[in-house]
Amino acid sequence: MRQVEMKFRTWGGKRRGAGRPQVKERKSEPHRTRTPIKWNKPVHVSLRVVKDVGRLRRMDRYAAVRGSLVLMLARTDFRVIHVSIQSNHIHLLVEAASATALARSMQAFQISAARKLNAQLGRTGTVFPDRYHSTVITSRRGARNALAYVLNNWRRHREDLMMDVEHWLVDKFSSAIQFDGWAEHDRWSVPDDYEPLPVTRPESWLLRTGWKIHGLISIHERPARA
Repeated sequence: MRQVEMKFRTWGGKRRGAGRPQVKERKSEPHRTRTPIKWNKPVHVSLRVVKDVGRLRRMDRYAAVRGSLVLMLARTDFRVIHVSIQSNHIHLLVEAASATALARSMQAFQISAARKLNAQLGRTGTVFPDRYHSTVITSRRGARNALAYVLNNWRRHREDLMMDVEHWLVDKFSSAIQFDGWAEHDRWSVPDDYEPLPVTRPESWLLRTGWKIHGLISIHERPARA
């Protein structure tokens, strides 16, 4: 007797176009195991907003973010050291007691900021479309790079070339005015109309002293990709 070959129909498997279709404009921050977080290791956090929120570098949006930062001052396990508000995203340098403290504090900040921004715009819905991105800073050079990147981020995005701000030396949509590590600190003064962002002085050695071994930061530095 001749043996007949049996053919089985198969389903699934890796194939082009398989899986749930992407509905967001860009991929969300993937879920990865995060580096352990402690007080002595600051963290660079960035989060972006959806297009419907519009440009964040406006005084009404600035006020909304500022109001949410005020709430962060009451937390004992988390502190915001520096902030930079860009057109569609926000950078923060923070210190946190643990990964849980960072996650809960960022959640509280995002919820508060989303409510305030939506109230201003008369809209509802998502403001921050995905997870925040975080990078733990573990070296002196890394700390300096993070400070320069956050405080001079407006120069990276060419915001300093806008006609209405071309006379600024540091970014008024950040905590740069409160930073005391500028190489040209004696060449400019705080504008009379500046309402400072509520940030806290650093307690980690890396952000207080360690970064300075690689030199003070110039207000003219244009940071590359972090």
